[in-house]
Amino acid sequence: MNSRVRELRQARGLSQEALARAVGVSRQTINAIETGRYDPSLRLAVHLARHFDSTVEEMFDVDAH
Repeated sequence: MNSRVRELRQARGLSQEALARAVGVSRQTINAIETGRYDPSLRLAVHLARHFDSTVEEMFDVDAH
């Protein structure tokens, strides 16, 4: 699954650590999402979308392989 997490995080000038703290996960989790090694839970996907004033559908491309 592709995500826009890195793009949105960088646009706001956030570090992976700052974003991780804001949504209650580790920096490693944010890194794994950004590199496509980890698909977030629905709960985390919603937290990330809300943090960026976005929707889950805008943040994540579930059809990407």
